[in-house]
Amino acid sequence: MSTQVDHSTRPAVDTRELRDVLGHFCSGVTIVTAMSGDEPVGFTCQSFSALSLDPPQVLLCPSRRSTSWPAIRIADTFCINVLASEQQDLSDGFAKTGRPKFDGVQWRPAAHGSPILDGVAAWFEVVLAAEHDGGDHLIAVADLLDFGADSTTEPLVFHRSCYGRVVDLSLDRKRE
Repeated sequence: MSTQVDHSTRPAVDTRELRDVLGHFCSGVTIVTAMSGDEPVGFTCQSFSALSLDPPQVLLCPSRRSTSWPAIRIADTFCINVLASEQQDLSDGFAKTGRPKFDGVQWRPAAHGSPILDGVAAWFEVVLAAEHDGGDHLIAVADLLDFGADSTTEPLVFHRSCYGRVVDLSLDRKRE
C-alpha cells in the first residue's frame, strides 16, 4: 500500500535549515563496498537502517550523485561496514569522489566476496532486493546473506555535522 501526496500544495523548504535540523538525529556511519571486476569500490553512507527480521533485510539510501553506487548496484553482493569510533579518517576518505579510496586500506573478502574493512564494528554482506525512488537519493532494500560484529569496539556516530562516540551511560546507572 502506498499513499500519494499532492506535492503542489507543499510549502517551500529551506534545504540548509532542514539539513541542520535533520542533523540533530544521531546516526551511525557506514562504508558500502563491493567488487567491480577485480577492483574494490565503496562509498561512505550514513543513511542505513535495519528493515526486517523476517525476511532479514536492511536498507540504505545512496545519493543519486554517487559515482560508486552504479558499480555496487550491479555487483553480485555488497557489504555494509559499520565504522568503529576510531575510523573517522576512513569515513572521510570514502566520502570523497575521484580519489583511490582503497589505497592503504586493509580488507578481507566476506563469504560471497564483498570487501569487509579491517577494524569495523560490524558488517553485513547483502544482495540488492529492490531499489525505489527517494528524491535526491535512492532507497535500496537488501537481503542479508551474512553478518558479523566485533563486540570490543564502539561505533562511529555522526551528529550535527560532527563525528562522535557512544557514551556508555549504563556504568553511571550501576553506580547509583
